Amino acid sequence: VQLQAYGGGLVQAGGFLRVSCVASGLTFRTYRMGWFRQAPGKEREFVAGIDWSGSPTYYADSVKGRFTISRDNAKNTVYLQMNGLKPEDTAVYYCAAKQSGSYDSLLSYSDWGQGTQVTVSS
Repeated sequence: VQLQAYGGGLVQAGGFLRVSCVASGLTFRTYRMGWFRQAPGKEREFVAGIDWSGSPTYYADSVKGRFTISRDNAKNTVYLQMNGLKPEDTAVYYCAAKQSGSYDSLLSYSDWGQGTQVTVSS
């Protein structure tokens, strides 16, 4: 199984960015997907999750209304659209795949991508 995240970068506060994650080596449409992030010196935290069919979706309170998770099962890809970015959104963003368990628990996820850096300048 391989999860390849890409699309991170440097953006000014208030700007937007979309990160993507392409999966291979698994039957993507049967996996629920999540995005997590980890800032320097902090624990990895849940950002958003999406069911195998694309609905329902789940969000951390800190990103609700600003971030949108979506997926394209034909392309084995999950996306995270990030709008209204804030400096506190700066982190390495990871995608992860799971088949069961709660969306916001790291322990639920069996496979992880390598992460992509998102930096928001003030």
